[in-house]
Amino acid sequence: MDLVVRGRRVLTPQGWRAAEVGVRDGVIVEVADLGAGLDATETLELAEDEVLIPGLVDTHVHVNQPGRTEWEGFASATRAAAAGGVTTIVDMPLNSVPPTTDVAALDVKRAEAEGGVHVDVAFWGGAVPGSAADLAPLHDAGVMGFKCFLVDSGVEEFGHLDAAELERDLAELARLDALMVVHAEDPGVIGAAPEPHGPRYADFLASRPPAAEEAAIATLLGAAARTGARVHVLHLSDAAALPLITRARAEGVRVSVETCPHYLTLEAEDVPDGATAFKCCPPIRGAANQDALWQGLLDGAIDIVVTDHSPSTPDLKALDTGDFGEAWGGVASLQLGLAAVWTEARSRGVALEQVVRWMSTSPAALVGLDRKGAIAPGKDADLAVLAPEDSFDVDPARLHHRNPVTPYAGRRLTGVVRRTLLHGRTITDVPTGTLLRRGDA
Repeated sequence: MDLVVRGRRVLTPQGWRAAEVGVRDGVIVEVADLGAGLDATETLELAEDEVLIPGLVDTHVHVNQPGRTEWEGFASATRAAAAGGVTTIVDMPLNSVPPTTDVAALDVKRAEAEGGVHVDVAFWGGAVPGSAADLAPLHDAGVMGFKCFLVDSGVEEFGHLDAAELERDLAELARLDALMVVHAEDPGVIGAAPEPHGPRYADFLASRPPAAEEAAIATLLGAAARTGARVHVLHLSDAAALPLITRARAEGVRVSVETCPHYLTLEAEDVPDGATAFKCCPPIRGAANQDALWQGLLDGAIDIVVTDHSPSTPDLKALDTGDFGEAWGGVASLQLGLAAVWTEARSRGVALEQVVRWMSTSPAALVGLDRKGAIAPGKDADLAVLAPEDSFDVDPARLHHRNPVTPYAGRRLTGVVRRTLLHGRTITDVPTGTLLRRGDA
């Protein structure tokens, strides 16, 4: 074998065990009891305070290259991912220019990423007004599925779908058995809400009410029921929408749901006025809502936790004025997602293996990356060495994100990723990641 990793706590699909993990040609070929004496060219012995978990799979990352590479880029985003224990990302079709709404744009994005990524990278396609004819070609070209907005996306080149366009595109995706992932907020509800302005977070929160999510999710579930399409609700922040989703599942609608670290760890009551690093859409809501999101995870109503890493340059966050109406809405957290969620989970008595299931195993299953998300024979040797009781203070200047803006600045988080391996090799400053297509095992 090329590598054997030995540790007293290795997370396998059957649970924690003292084990030796043997790797050949980037693939796990054997998981044996510790002491079995597997032989390899290289050996990695875990320290007493370290555990071995499968690398995380983050299916919601805005890399922004090309076109807005000053916001983020493949090199910086994937280096940040690796530092946070993430070994696979799926790139969103916006905010790059051009957006990934046809095969030519996908080819441009692949060319930009080729040879410059530190983790494995897959791609979403985009569904926008007028793009129905491009869905099947993009599907054939290997995108993991399609992203659409039901409300203004914030960038003019990626328009949102109305109810009729959504149903038309879902009918086509049902024919392809392709997944639609949806930013579900209702433009009518938001249009009737107060305009966001000024530095008071409470005013911004009022501009994106929970009813906006509930109305849009109801529209999505109705269209999915009529077409038979597979749909996925992105970045759920409103826990009150969960009964709608649970009821639709019971009626046979094929729907899955994600939430994000910032909704699980940050609370509206604690957001300082003018702290625009906290702005995202839908917004961070109150503590009682956060408790209900955690219960939704534990009950199985919410399937996965992914970051929705959506950075921008500091000037677009309006840090100087603190005006929530002017600031770009997006949280940068790709490097910090695991630590943030584990810190909160630990305080709530939630086991690390559940966190790994939400952030690795289940996201891999969502997009059909069957060789990701577990430490088992036949899986890619994508691994993270984690010290789950070690802590650190978040210093934005030390993050690998292109721009040092994060709402986690100064927070003490628990869970230090000490090493990340991709295909059995420790990730370094040399980019060795690959570009994935739908259907890659």
